[in-house]
Amino acid sequence: MAWRHQPRDNKGRFASKTGVAAVVTASVVAFGATTGGVGGGTGPLGTGAGTGKNLVARKAESKKSARAGRADEAWHRLGLRTVRKATRQHTDCVRHSFGEVREFLIRNPCASLKRTLFAVGEGKDSVVVSVAWVEFRTRARAVKFRELIDVHGTGDIAPLAGGLVGAADVRFTGHNYDSRLNRAVLTVAETEPLSGEFSGEDLDTAAEVAALLPRP
Repeated sequence: MAWRHQPRDNKGRFASKTGVAAVVTASVVAFGATTGGVGGGTGPLGTGAGTGKNLVARKAESKKSARAGRADEAWHRLGLRTVRKATRQHTDCVRHSFGEVREFLIRNPCASLKRTLFAVGEGKDSVVVSVAWVEFRTRARAVKFRELIDVHGTGDIAPLAGGLVGAADVRFTGHNYDSRLNRAVLTVAETEPLSGEFSGEDLDTAAEVAALLPRP
């Protein structure tokens, strides 16, 4: 369980008191084949060790593209490309959430939820990116929701199944995370490595960029 007044981790998200990283691992053992309705190629995303991409150095230009809604361009500016993408629209947030976040949504229903999963990479280096846009009826509720979900260990909006983008075994830890509030819509973004070598800063950068993407 996380506590709001604990020190923040290096991403600005409050750290869990018990260390959630010990419960969920970010390693990927195998990748599933793509399923119907998902753009991109076929087969596993990538195997073997690659080299870190140093995404931090490319962050500023990538953010500009993300704010403009040009996701493919934003990833390209980070030296990556969209390999696969899946998007789903929902009217019920509760069934796609867990933990204290779910309890909050039971008491404060969302107006809409859209979730997208990206598999992005270059060569043998690849990352999976989850983005959720949660809309509330008032900005005040969205602010309260952000205060809760930004605390590591309080639950989350469940990312789409990794199998939709050929990464069936990916597990999101919430350690590479960012959120952005725009009126009554909160954007929540998380990233995990799939193959190759990415620093924590690189993964945080990808989450920061993803959080700027406007709702499709």
